[in-house]
Amino acid sequence: MSHLVELKKVEKTKLQLGYIPLLDCIALLWAKHRGFFDDAGLDVTLVKEASWASLRDRLAFGLLDAAHCLSAMLPAAAAGADQTGIALQTPLVLSENRAFISLSQKLCYELDIQQHDSAETSAKKLLSHIKQNHTVALAHVFKHSIHHYCLREWLALADPELAQSISMKTLPPPYMVEALSNHLIDGFCVGEPWNTQAELQGLSHIVCSSQDIIPNVADKVLAVTQEWAQQHPNTLVALTGAILKAQQELRELEDFAPIWQLLIEFDVIQFNCSTEVHVEKYYTIQNIVRNFVQDSAEPKLSDFEWLFQQMQKWNGSDQDVTFVTHQAQNCLLLDIHHIALQTIKQ
Repeated sequence: MSHLVELKKVEKTKLQLGYIPLLDCIALLWAKHRGFFDDAGLDVTLVKEASWASLRDRLAFGLLDAAHCLSAMLPAAAAGADQTGIALQTPLVLSENRAFISLSQKLCYELDIQQHDSAETSAKKLLSHIKQNHTVALAHVFKHSIHHYCLREWLALADPELAQSISMKTLPPPYMVEALSNHLIDGFCVGEPWNTQAELQGLSHIVCSSQDIIPNVADKVLAVTQEWAQQHPNTLVALTGAILKAQQELRELEDFAPIWQLLIEFDVIQFNCSTEVHVEKYYTIQNIVRNFVQDSAEPKLSDFEWLFQQMQKWNGSDQDVTFVTHQAQNCLLLDIHHIALQTIKQ
């Protein structure tokens, strides 16, 4: 992407913007709610997707213009490991390392997993149970995600070989709670608010955070195809700028009530939680939303190098260091990010 890209008339005004109902789609919802897209000359339709697989495919094949996307999908696309072979790129991080691992309350009780247990301790208790020939079904949201890698790295704290071989299910985030309730799974790694919902329904306990296990890398990003970025650079600057503006306001806004109401309206929050009921959970979620990203939300090369390394480690792909660095760079649209940042500072 050339440094000569300037804020000019957008090439496309009507955009389909995909998302999965998770807390970290909030910057997209807030940008729409506050009219930031309109201010940028964009007519954005928010499209709720059923799963990460459907979102990826619809983005890759042009049914979505841009999307709230798993960061690890970009290295997978670059390495041709995602079955589409269509390169994806990002100018903006939407969240960093905000996943949690939950286990059923029944399993936590049986294994004497306590709230104060470290990630390593809880992993050792679970794997000791598995080694006694007990079947435990764990789920993540997608093969190429920090959630998959977080589960593997958590189990590897206790037994690296078993962490590599254990089978895991893939489920869309909104189906995790239902699957746990129906005894289809015993635990999962997913972003909020689904861990909190399962806990408030008495189904599970959060046993550890991804922040206890893996580095503070990008989790969700704003993604477009490489071809779309090349064809619509000014549109992408405008889109990125509107979401950046929303991110800044979400960090600074004193009254959280309208943000919470928006999450309810878009079916992200589906449980009773407020300043009056489940108060601690309410403020925990508020803190997560206000701290999804630090500084300018600029994508980092080191994050995507780490994602490539995890893909090699757990998905069995094989690339040399030079390839990894080159492909990680190709995932980033830093020029777009910098120009968008400048536009909202003017």
